[in-house]
Amino acid sequence: MQKRLYNVAVIGATGNAGHNTLKILAERKFPVDKICAIASDRSVGKKVSFNDHDVVVEKFDTVDFSDIDIAILCAGSSFSKSHAKYLTDNGVTIIDKTAAFRLEPKVPLVVPEINAEVLEKGAPLGIISTPNCVAVPLAMALKALNKIAPVERVVASTYQSVSGAGKKAIDELYNQTKSTIATTEITSEVFSKQIAFNVIPAIGNIYANGVSDEEDKIASELRKILMANIGVAVTCVRVPVFIGHGISVACEFSKEISVSDATSAFESFPGMLVIDRRKEEIFATPLDIQGEDAVFVSRIRKDSSVKNGLLFWVVSDNLRKGAALNSVQIAENMIRIDPTLKIFKKKK
Repeated sequence: MQKRLYNVAVIGATGNAGHNTLKILAERKFPVDKICAIASDRSVGKKVSFNDHDVVVEKFDTVDFSDIDIAILCAGSSFSKSHAKYLTDNGVTIIDKTAAFRLEPKVPLVVPEINAEVLEKGAPLGIISTPNCVAVPLAMALKALNKIAPVERVVASTYQSVSGAGKKAIDELYNQTKSTIATTEITSEVFSKQIAFNVIPAIGNIYANGVSDEEDKIASELRKILMANIGVAVTCVRVPVFIGHGISVACEFSKEISVSDATSAFESFPGMLVIDRRKEEIFATPLDIQGEDAVFVSRIRKDSSVKNGLLFWVVSDNLRKGAALNSVQIAENMIRIDPTLKIFKKKK
């Protein structure tokens, strides 16, 4: 039997997430018949690479979406909110990388290693969301441990790279680093303060209660993915790293959990790797894991300050598993569950 092929649109194709989505679709040999790369007006006519071929970037308004099976949205929440209905009304199934619909009850929020089974119920709105780039690796770590003992409380401090804020943020870190070394004037346009040789202890807008919207998103998304009302406290920090998000995690459990059991749980969980050679001081760092698909865990140890506590370090490539890879994995599960994609179309 001939393998079914799909027409796929990547919207926001010239950004960090879009570029990596095209790359991973090709790497994993997703059964693409036609690829459509869509971006803003200033990128129309440019070329992006897919499967060693050049694809000309198109304008959203000029594309016939009645011919598109799956659209992976990487163009920002406002775009997703404005254009999702048009796409789903045209029979397109959306995999949305943005925060636009993650907490909508009728929209599945999926990390395939954790909850791929929710896709078997379809997508009544024609939309499937992929979580925040910190929520993905953190949820995987918590799910692995939850198989040993229920997680009751999580305190997480993030060390988020500038690539999470887009290509302009990468350029800003690069240019500020050069300017600092050359002792020339430093300008900040993307971030509120200089990011080179600095850390900024806030990501996103700050609510009246002092919590940022990034911190709120991570906590809320974790509860939805894990389907558990656990206590979650998050502090998000932007660091002068180009790619790779790190997370320092403190967990409390309903019963005692040993370091050896936690290590085994991480090692046996799909998509996770443990690098924790204490005597040699070998741990996973953002620089080590760039371009890798796995979520890495290091520094696993008991937390003696609380009952049934555990401390560990998580790091992953935020452009791959935190964004593009998770989207492609969702698409792979969709075509496995229903090759016709009918259950993932918007219900009339």
